[in-house]
Amino acid sequence: MLILRMFLVGWIVLLGAILLNLLAGALHLATWYTFLQSVSAQGLASALRALRWQDAVFLFLAYPLGLGALAWAGVWLTRQMVG
Repeated sequence: MLILRMFLVGWIVLLGAILLNLLAGALHLATWYTFLQSVSAQGLASALRALRWQDAVFLFLAYPLGLGALAWAGVWLTRQMVG
């Protein structure tokens, strides 16, 4: 049962990450993919300096909080469903 719960929580987090990336695109915010491309091309210091404050808030605050909340919700939901 633990493997099933982990699988379901993983799917919830994966789908949530996809939705968060779609939201970031719609709001013209940097995603981890675009940020890591910048790091690869320019180096970490330059990529961090190039981030707008909105991008930094999304990448380092909203995105991790969103994924954490989805993981928490997935654990709670699978406890209700699977037991």
